[in-house]
Amino acid sequence: MSKLVTIYGGSGFVGRYVARRMARLGWRVRVAVRRPNEAMFVKPYGAVGQVEPVFCNIRDDASVRAVMQGADAVVNCVGVLSEIGKNGFDAVQAEGAGRIARIAAESGVSRMVQISAIGADAGSDSAYARSKAAGEAAVLSHMPNAVILRPSIIFGPEDQFFNRFAGMSQLGPVLPVVGADTLFQPVYVDDVALAATMGATGAAAPGIYELGGPEVASFRTLMMRMLAVIRRRRLVVNMPFAVAGIMGFAFDMLQKLSAGLIPNRMITRDQVRNLARNNIVAPDARGFDVLGITPTDMGAVLPDYLWRFRPSGQYAAIKESARNLR
Repeated sequence: MSKLVTIYGGSGFVGRYVARRMARLGWRVRVAVRRPNEAMFVKPYGAVGQVEPVFCNIRDDASVRAVMQGADAVVNCVGVLSEIGKNGFDAVQAEGAGRIARIAAESGVSRMVQISAIGADAGSDSAYARSKAAGEAAVLSHMPNAVILRPSIIFGPEDQFFNRFAGMSQLGPVLPVVGADTLFQPVYVDDVALAATMGATGAAAPGIYELGGPEVASFRTLMMRMLAVIRRRRLVVNMPFAVAGIMGFAFDMLQKLSAGLIPNRMITRDQVRNLARNNIVAPDARGFDVLGITPTDMGAVLPDYLWRFRPSGQYAAIKESARNLR
């Protein structure tokens, strides 16, 4: 019988790519999510019955244990960018990760992969970064042979980075950003999935890996690259951290006062704190080179999914060619 992997958050941005890769390797894939009915798109990743979405709440022991039954490996892709209701940073990224690792150890699961983030730091002033560090520590306390992946900002067709700002660029001549000089090292989602697959199958040695793409660029430069791809001219304006902090406070308060009915999907104070720090691979960190993976360049991927934000959409290239004929 083929081996089984349980992927927590397996229908999310990174998780779906991990699920697809594991299915291609012949593994049975159990996709553990809160809303299985919304994750049916993962079923065609494999043969009939090979990839199955199942209900799981990582805040509950019994739920986590039930979907882990019989698993040979587990991958935890669950994470949140902002706190909403009970899904706070500590509950999901610290306690949730620790719960999965503890139950994996109790169940005799041989391998675990934890998707963390560059910037995970127990001493950070960011609750997001502290919870990521706490999650890593909890995982290693129960599964010392786990593989922990710390990617920089992740890009790909379903990302919430380039897609978000490309959408914003359609609203006016100015594109505001917070931390225009902050450095990022964007990494392609399928490269992260490949690293996770190597961890789940035992092809990667245990430990922490920081994953970044081949290019380090400032936030402003990345926005200019994106604007060039979508054929739009916009003024990229840096918003001072003090101003962004005030806006984040206002939106956070609105979410709190509305009891979560009006979630903060703009910018939070915690996100402002994170944007003040560079998000790149440390010089002494293990990364793609150790895994034997050549990271994908942004230029090879961005046009494939950002074309829909061009003024003429899918017809932009045709119109440009037609102008050249005149």
